[in-house]
Parts: sequence; structure tokens; C-alpha cells
Amino acid sequence: MKLVPLNSIFNIEYGNQFDLYKMDLEDPEINFVSRSSQNLGVVARVSKDLDCEPYPAGLITVTLGGTYLLSSFVQQEPFYTAQNIKVLTPKRDMKFKEKIFYCMAIQSNRFRYTSHGREANVTLDHLAVPDEVPAKWLKLDVDELMRVNDSALGDKKMVLKNRNWRWFTMSDLFEIKKGKRLTKEDMQSGQTPFIGSSELDNGVTAYVDAEPMHEGNTITVAYDGSIGEAFYQPTSYWALDSVNVLYPKFTLNPYVAMFLVALIRKEKYRYSYGRKWHVERMNDSKIKLPVAIKGNPDWKFMEDYIKSLPYSASI
Repeated sequence: MKLVPLNSIFNIEYGNQFDLYKMDLEDPEINFVSRSSQNLGVVARVSKDLDCEPYPAGLITVTLGGTYLLSSFVQQEPFYTAQNIKVLTPKRDMKFKEKIFYCMAIQSNRFRYTSHGREANVTLDHLAVPDEVPAKWLKLDVDELMRVNDSALGDKKMVLKNRNWRWFTMSDLFEIKKGKRLTKEDMQSGQTPFIGSSELDNGVTAYVDAEPMHEGNTITVAYDGSIGEAFYQPTSYWALDSVNVLYPKFTLNPYVAMFLVALIRKEKYRYSYGRKWHVERMNDSKIKLPVAIKGNPDWKFMEDYIKSLPYSASI
């Protein structure tokens, strides 16, 4: 297996570059793909344009700029596109699983475009991707991978009402460290998760060839970019310098972490580009937690509450 330019595997072209507000919506039957990371990038359904045939199902769309740059999807139905979207047509017969592999390969290069002014309009065609799909990937059951266990781990219903809550300073709960920028030489593909200031994919924007600098069983919070986006990191990783890393001063597990992550995210409205959530400010920040009889955080309740929720068996 070797790396080759993306345009050696796909015919790549700009999409329709339509404006949604100019589209006819009276008879919505065609998907409209824009710069979104949700719902395969489909943001609306529009009427068929009599002067333009929609793209057929089965092609790949890639976002070229914005917050969701390089979001890549296999379109399941005929579609039109907004501006700043490219459409990829395989040069050979390609199975659905192979297309999914290349979507992931494209998205794994998002770290190369960390600058807000850099887009992928010119460089996408020459992005380096594997020339073939690994045999192990082709053996995977994609339907099984996408199937999620929606059951709860606990059989007791837990409620948040009628609990005692108290404010806690973040520095009393965590030792907060700042991430570190990687050199260009170290930003090569590897096995170490690279946590950036993203709201997607648990904050992972790439896998790099560098030794992890932070331990797993910690929480990452973006203080720049997608400010306040918090994620539990189960394994060791490297964090960008726009990310704060929270090392717990208590016994943390994934269920308590999910409870805390939700509360930390609720604080992000307080911050913006002009008021970043840097380490010093985060140390002085407070979050409100349910408390036990003696006034300490009720970690057991937090764990049991998360376990009582649907899908907790998938954590």
C-alpha cells in the first residue's frame, strides 16, 4: 500500500454552487448538501431544477472550508450542492465500505487546515490517501459497527430534582494544564490521537507520529476555536495549545466524566473569541455539582445517573 493523490482515485469537481435561498422549495424532492457536519451534510430538500440534473446517489461530497472543513459523506440519494463543496466520483467500481474508508481518510487530514484562513479548494485534489483499502477494513461489518446499544446500564430511574447542589472551583477539582503545538515535522500520520479545538469526533482532529503528552482518563476543553467544547479522553494523546487538559484530583471514570462534560459545556456561553477560557481563567471558574450529606461532590450519584440513561451501555 502506498500514498497517492486523491485525484488519481476520484474524478473531482466543484458541485453546483447553488444558493439555498434562491432554490425552489415548493416541491421538495432533492437533497441539498451544504457545509454541515450533520445528516450527511444535507441541510434541506429542494425542488428539482429543470435546467440542472442532480448528482446521482453514491458519490462523495467534501466540504472545502468553514468550521466543518473536510467533512466527507457518501450521499445516499440524488443531490445538489451549495458553494464550497466538491463532488468525488470514483474512477473504478467501488463498494460502499470502500467509499466510507476514503471519507475517513480525507477527514483525517483536517489538522493540516488549522488556520482559519486556509481552505482546501486547491489542495484537496492532491491530498495523499492510500491507493487501496486495507483488506481488514473490507472484512468489517459496517452495519454492525454503526449499530448502537441503546439500553441503560442501571435499572433504577434517577432524577436531578430535589438534589442539593453546590458551586465548586475548577482548580479544587482539577489540575489544569495547557496543550502544546506540534512542529510541522511531527504532524505526520501516526497512532497518537491529536486533540484540537474542534467540536467534532471527541476533539480528535488527526492521529500523529508523536509520543503522547497527556494521560488518558482526563478531560479536554477547548479554550479557543470551539470554546468550551469538552470531551472525555479514555486513552493517552497529544493536545493542541488551544486546548486545556483537566487532570482530576478525585477518582474519575467514564460515567462521572460524562456528567462533568455536560456541565462544563453549559459554561461556554460565558466565553468568546475576545474572552477566551485560558488556564488562569478556568482555574477560577466554578461549576455546580450535586453534593452528598457532608457537602462533598456526590460522585456516586453522578455515576448512577449516567448509567440510568438510555445508551449508557454504549459508553
